[in-house]
Amino acid sequence: MQPYLQAFGSEFNLGFNPHDYPFLIDNSYGNDTCVSFYFQQGNQYKILWVDHEMPDDREENGARYIIESATNEGTDEAPEIYAGSDAIIIFECETSEHLIAHLNQIPL
Repeated sequence: MQPYLQAFGSEFNLGFNPHDYPFLIDNSYGNDTCVSFYFQQGNQYKILWVDHEMPDDREENGARYIIESATNEGTDEAPEIYAGSDAIIIFECETSEHLIAHLNQIPL
């Protein structure tokens, strides 16, 4: 079972199929406010945050989907990917259609 399912339950709607994007690595944790995946683009790490579908269920105001810069505080063999206080938002949108279009254009 994928970590996001364990942490957020089978009723959590991602809005996309993560199996269609094998470069996305589930980084979700039960204490997080939303689901997260990380990926590497060249030598840079990025985190995709997927918040609840309904804005009233979100702990913070903002877009449902956000991709931001991240750093690896671990090693290549055992990565620990975090978006620190200096993280930059690279992409954000509310709809899964816009996210899917963006994911389909990411050069790896």
